[in-house]
Amino acid sequence: MDLRHLRYFVAVAEERHFGRAAERLHMAQPPLSQQIRQLEAELGVELLRRTTRRVDLTEAGRAYLARARAILADVDEAGHHARRVAAGTVGHLAIGCVGSATYSLLPTLSRRLSEALPGVDFSFRGEMLAPDQVEALRTGAIDVALLRPPSADPSLTVHALRRDRLVVAVPVDHPLARRKRLRVADLAGTDLIVHSADRRSVMYDVVMALLRGAGVEPRVRHEVGETSTLVTLVAGGLGVAVVPEPVTALALDGVAYLPLAGADARVELAVAHRADRAEPHLERTVGIIRAAF
Repeated sequence: MDLRHLRYFVAVAEERHFGRAAERLHMAQPPLSQQIRQLEAELGVELLRRTTRRVDLTEAGRAYLARARAILADVDEAGHHARRVAAGTVGHLAIGCVGSATYSLLPTLSRRLSEALPGVDFSFRGEMLAPDQVEALRTGAIDVALLRPPSADPSLTVHALRRDRLVVAVPVDHPLARRKRLRVADLAGTDLIVHSADRRSVMYDVVMALLRGAGVEPRVRHEVGETSTLVTLVAGGLGVAVVPEPVTALALDGVAYLPLAGADARVELAVAHRADRAEPHLERTVGIIRAAF
């Protein structure tokens, strides 16, 4: 038995006439009658009662028609689903976001992805440091990461998206807040709030290199894991922080953001996924993210 037998039987059962069923199937009537008899012989039951004017279903035929329709519907749906998978329009993806991307990019990006790929179930994890994202990519906890690129890692495919300016978040009542622009040297002797060194934050390394490159010995007073906590401590007057410009989307009372002079005062943002992952919906998603930049 193959699917042709089911399709032939359903056509005859619905038309209740071999001639009309043959026209519907674009075939001659004698081969159709022969195929139905072969089906009945294989099943060992009579499915149809034939008269000179019409065809009626037996009790077994009615039961078989219901199951045949369901089987054909499942086969058709399987084909549709396979084509959607191949086109990258269905699936599930978890996306991890570095803190600054969480506030400035995630609202727009999540909307764009949902509109472009409505059949893909997206979930998002915000406020992730780059090392945590890399580990989550390796374990499969997330599928795509928006991160500040770590050192070269052959297990990952990384696409640069843009280079964000660095700015200084300062309490509004801090003496530095009266400036229009700051130089790195202006941070000498100032209490700093930074991302955690223990958690191998990329931003920690960037800020330390920036300060020491300008001859400034960092005076770190607080280390935190989340960018939102970092800015909250700035608002509380506990110090200043060097952050990527997109963090300014996190507008808190008591915090002023000042430009940081210097062409090198930038940090890269990238999209990454495991190099051994090539599912169509993942590639479509990464393509949409890259096109957004």
